[in-house]
Amino acid sequence: MANHVRLLNASRKIARQRILRAALAIAFATGLSGIALAADPPQAEIGNGQIKAKLYLPDAQNGFYRATRFDWSGVIFSLEYAGHNYYGPWFTKYDPPVRDFTSTPEDITVGAASAITGPAEEFQRPIGYDTAKPGETFLKVGVGILRKPDDKAYSAYLPYEIVNGGKWAVQKGADFVTFTQTLADEATGYGYVYVKTVRLTPGKAEMVMQHSLKNTGKMPLKTNLYDHNFLVLDKAAPGPDFEISAPFEIKAAGNRAPNAEFGEIRGQKIAYLKPLQNQDRFSVGIAGFGADPKDYDFRIENRKLGAGMRIVGDRPLASVALWSIRSVLALEPFIDVAADPGQEFTWKYTYSYYTAPKGN
Repeated sequence: MANHVRLLNASRKIARQRILRAALAIAFATGLSGIALAADPPQAEIGNGQIKAKLYLPDAQNGFYRATRFDWSGVIFSLEYAGHNYYGPWFTKYDPPVRDFTSTPEDITVGAASAITGPAEEFQRPIGYDTAKPGETFLKVGVGILRKPDDKAYSAYLPYEIVNGGKWAVQKGADFVTFTQTLADEATGYGYVYVKTVRLTPGKAEMVMQHSLKNTGKMPLKTNLYDHNFLVLDKAAPGPDFEISAPFEIKAAGNRAPNAEFGEIRGQKIAYLKPLQNQDRFSVGIAGFGADPKDYDFRIENRKLGAGMRIVGDRPLASVALWSIRSVLALEPFIDVAADPGQEFTWKYTYSYYTAPKGN
């Protein structure tokens, strides 16, 4: 009987691993230590009667995401509302050495740095990298203290060695998850307490992401942050059914004008002219916003699906970009983040999900 139970448990474990590989085709690399399959990454499910969401939790051994580009907390794998799913894998294969991603007509293959889902955040500008010598360390908030391997420019796509990942704590409730990363590093003088709460608002089709970064070290914290909103709305390809709108007259930023073959700016909106397919890529740098946080207010709708979302931030925009390929539409608002020793910086995003009349 005991042998039978062991064999049954072993077969179930193998089945879970096969399902994970087949469904997600991902396994996350830990720094420089190679590939580590996470058959059952730590996770949490939350709901409020209208929205149901699944989140993966930070874990250095078995976490869903363990690379050094994105913040480890608040990885949202799925969010369902009114029969629509807003997030999920935007890639079909995983290959750690791939720099960012590659695509063929059959597959989109992602590397370790970018294999993440949902409204993932990145503290894009590392702290202390430019002054660190090869072999010394620098800080990536939401990840930890990383080692600088050489004198080359920083790249978000390289797998830097994690020297000190701090300590992660997670508090879970029926409609929220709170992530706390506490880090103190004597060698560099950097220290902070970073808290992110993902909460579903009672009685509303709304998700709020509340953040605080308290500087507990001896060195100032100054960086920038963007939210890489990987929207995979019912797996619909970005195209003329989608429309992005802002509360200001949109202009193309710098030399990042839209490719006229795929889309165009129409006043306060960005419109697609054809569905993205194969290796098509549509991106644009967005300008025209002011210094008031009220301009951090975007809508993305799909008329054919009759579904949309609104993203509102409470900090002034520093820059904005739109990036999309055939499997994902990503609006990327940036803000500046700064906290001197003893100070705390806070910010918040409010996501509203809604349905709308279907159109052609």
